[in-house]
Amino acid sequence: MVKHHKYTLQVVWTGDQGSGTSRYDAYSRDHLVRAVNKPAIEASSDPAFRGDATRHNPEELFVASLSSCHMLWYLHLCAVNGIVVTGYVDDPVGTMEETVQGSGRFTDVLLRPQVRIGAGGDVKLAERLHEEAHKFCFIANSVNFPVRCEPSTDISTL
Repeated sequence: MVKHHKYTLQVVWTGDQGSGTSRYDAYSRDHLVRAVNKPAIEASSDPAFRGDATRHNPEELFVASLSSCHMLWYLHLCAVNGIVVTGYVDDPVGTMEETVQGSGRFTDVLLRPQVRIGAGGDVKLAERLHEEAHKFCFIANSVNFPVRCEPSTDISTL
């Protein structure tokens, strides 16, 4: 049986500077992303599109979604396969192309997880589980561009 999950949010534009969208440069791109019982995320557009560089932008949040989903599946798979993860850091990079007309799309995301596993852990299995995590990742399964993964694994010395 297929299960269905719905994700309900609220996005609120907070950028009216007195004249609404009367001109392209007359309004801020600032907005809030809200979900019930969670802190709001202050967001804007990328600075290249007149956004506030101190706020998250949709493109960053999109790449973060891919990275987070992969990590959560990876940690799950490690737990059920006897790999003790003691540290996980990813520095993902997303590439987006913008057309002359102004539209655009992501063409690639590279995940670069740096994983630390407990002493005596199976490094080869730990690295192979990234492939499994990729197969299960809901977000990666929803995009139409490559999501690559270049993991590195170290064994904890503690």
